[in-house]
Amino acid sequence: MLEILVDADACPVKEEVYRVAKRHGLQVKLVANAGMWLPEGVAVEMIVVGGGFDAADDWIVEHAGPHDIVVSDDILLAARCLGKGAAVLNAKGREFTEESIGEALANREFLSQLREHGLASGGPAPFGAKDRSRFLQCLETLVRACRKRAQRGS
Repeated sequence: MLEILVDADACPVKEEVYRVAKRHGLQVKLVANAGMWLPEGVAVEMIVVGGGFDAADDWIVEHAGPHDIVVSDDILLAARCLGKGAAVLNAKGREFTEESIGEALANREFLSQLREHGLASGGPAPFGAKDRSRFLQCLETLVRACRKRAQRGS
């Protein structure tokens, strides 16, 4: 069964995930280093992992399946989940795919090197209403696509 696994510690779109999950009757698993508020009326399970650096990522990768959706801004986690066959969407509505993950990883490494040498500072643009709307639309589309793929058995 299709599940949505959320890298929840710093996820700004949990409410949107709950809304889509409720509409489609999907299970949501929030994975984090500490417990957090859970909504009523949505099938949400809180998974609290140990305090290890990649504990949440490791749990998500271990449990992600070929018809699941992972919500995370972590590009390394996205690459690992794609390797398990899961679909991956970041909070701004960008779907990571087998075709796009290589470029995302290379860009991440390039920016890391620029920061390391003091040639770049700052971070991503602030998260806004347009990002939230784009995420909601993309998640809805991705849920439908994953369901079709699961029905076809691919």
